[in-house]
Amino acid sequence: MQEAPNPAAAASVWEPQWSRRYSTLTQIARFVRRYPLGAFGAAVLIVLVLAAVFAPVIVTHDPLWQHVPSRLTPPGGEYLLGSDTFGRDTFSRIVYGSRTSLYVGLLSVAIGAVAGTLIGIASGYLGGRVDILIQRVVDALMGFPSLVLALLMVVALGASLQNVTLAIAMTFVPRMTRLARSSALSIKQEVYVLASQAIGAGAVRVILRHILPNCLAPVFVLATGYLGTAVVAEASLSFLGLGVPPPAPSWGGMLELAARERMESAPWLAIFPGLALSIVVFSFAFFGDALRDAFDPRLRGR
Repeated sequence: MQEAPNPAAAASVWEPQWSRRYSTLTQIARFVRRYPLGAFGAAVLIVLVLAAVFAPVIVTHDPLWQHVPSRLTPPGGEYLLGSDTFGRDTFSRIVYGSRTSLYVGLLSVAIGAVAGTLIGIASGYLGGRVDILIQRVVDALMGFPSLVLALLMVVALGASLQNVTLAIAMTFVPRMTRLARSSALSIKQEVYVLASQAIGAGAVRVILRHILPNCLAPVFVLATGYLGTAVVAEASLSFLGLGVPPPAPSWGGMLELAARERMESAPWLAIFPGLALSIVVFSFAFFGDALRDAFDPRLRGR
């Protein structure tokens, strides 16, 4: 005879899942209460990601479609944010331009963070001549302003979406290297690292098991703050004509077109892309500052 299900046993099985879900919601509510600007920035970034993912559903026109009779149409009516000198819808190009900004921003910061973290940890842990050689290269790279270094790389590699991403990522590698090296220098003196070395663990095992996990928190916080910098760098390169090649939608390219031709007669061509760029950069800054304060052990008790 089949036994009847026990409601108490079923409840005990689901209780850990509900408790974890409740704990996650509690942490989110606490973050929103403590860091309202950071929560606002996170909400704006979520909206930006959703707009980039569902861009074909949101836009009203093809961002590359040119309708010359409708050129320079003021905002309103069929063109929500007006049209440019080629009759292209400004709203559609801004929405699709968010894809370019997110792609370049996220990928460049990810490449720079991964490369810089690994190089910095290796430099700090191995020390000696390896550390001296790596740090001299880092000093040479940090001697160039970030935008100048990105310009030089784009000129050498050519203007394309991938080359712009690599050029911007290269500007983050020296700073990530310095941060990871300083963390590795302090962590490798800890007792658990010395104990692991004493039992014969190799350098790769010590780095991957002990040093790298303890370096991720500051690297993650710094990388989040650099996301806004990467978006501005991509817009700057596009504004200078060295970014994403036209006619691909780009906020910097839209600003360049407006500043060059129609700043006075059609100001909406510069206002709306500039507003979108400013909101995204401020959101990244607010969210990065909130994460920095949340991970700072000196501020957790406040």
